[in-house]
Amino acid sequence: MVFHPPVAIVAKAGDAGKYKTGLPAWNMILRGFMAGAYIAMGGALATVCSTGAADFLGAGVGKLILGGVFPVGLIIIVLTGAELFTGDAMLAPMAAFIHKISWASVIKLWILVYIGNLIGSIVFAYIMANGPLTSFSATGAATVNAFGLTAVNIGLGKVAYAGTMGQWSLLLKAIACNWLVNLAILLGICADDAIGKIVGIWFPIMAFVSTGFEHCVANMYFIPAALMTKGYLSADQVATIGAAKLEGLNWVTMWTNNLIGATIGNIIGGLFFVGVLYWVAFRKEIAALK
Repeated sequence: MVFHPPVAIVAKAGDAGKYKTGLPAWNMILRGFMAGAYIAMGGALATVCSTGAADFLGAGVGKLILGGVFPVGLIIIVLTGAELFTGDAMLAPMAAFIHKISWASVIKLWILVYIGNLIGSIVFAYIMANGPLTSFSATGAATVNAFGLTAVNIGLGKVAYAGTMGQWSLLLKAIACNWLVNLAILLGICADDAIGKIVGIWFPIMAFVSTGFEHCVANMYFIPAALMTKGYLSADQVATIGAAKLEGLNWVTMWTNNLIGATIGNIIGGLFFVGVLYWVAFRKEIAALK
């Protein structure tokens, strides 16, 4: 395995950011669509694999299983060249610091990739809500299965950040999340071979998911999947969960109670806690490489 020194990793991150900001707009959206779907695939796998685990193995092990399988999404993204908003929250600004590209090009990348991520996540949420999360009889009657109930409960938890302290908690979780996500990106850059990249990416992503931090693109899948599955709940399932509680899970609260705050926190975590800190720490060495 070949591993690059820290200064080379930071320089390569800036090069990657410069390349990404130079993509055509349609390509940013297309690659964003793919990344949104790939993160959703990891979220879907985590939902299925963690169902019932905590009841038998304990809450901590249940979280470990959830986090242990989720990284498949970012691994696919890094190895296949898709565009993830949370990674670009660090890579694009790093390019602005090193290559002095315009901040307008950074914002353009963020907006278009975010849109692509959202579309890809919702498309895969539809596939899951009408596939593995729901069972259909020969007559077409739908039944939300155990995996679907897990998905609904995850979605309910994602929109539970009400009030000032709830939003503050969401912001802090989102900052910590993208701090770890972008460390995973840097570790992925560190190695030249596939196995080294996979190992480097896996540990930080496992850590953020298992700890319970908030990732805006993952939530673009988790909340819509819960919303779409919610419509198939039986009367008994609605009564068990609580009709009033389910009413709080909607397309408006997806934004007001989660995605807006999670997006802001993710930007802070990627831009300042990784991008700025590493640029300040290694800028003299980077200048010497030129």
